[in-house]
Amino acid sequence: MWNMKNTLLFVASLVAVILISMSMASADEKKTITPQEFGNAIAETPGKIVKFISGEVEKTKEYQTKVWSEAKTKWPWTMFKGKDNE
Repeated sequence: MWNMKNTLLFVASLVAVILISMSMASADEKKTITPQEFGNAIAETPGKIVKFISGEVEKTKEYQTKVWSEAKTKWPWTMFKGKDNE
């Protein structure tokens, strides 16, 4: 099944794919980060996290308000309760 010719062809193909992948991976420019940029990024992180979490909380509250108000009219016990009993 695997003779010498097929084995060499497979290995050569494998090496070619690896070399092409390595050249594609290093195609972008190398960006270095200065210590000042690193410090600024670290200092800004807590504010970004707080802003993200508060935005998510607000979106969740809006969604829950909408869904729960729709659910009040769709629950099974609304069949037994008349419009006057609300």
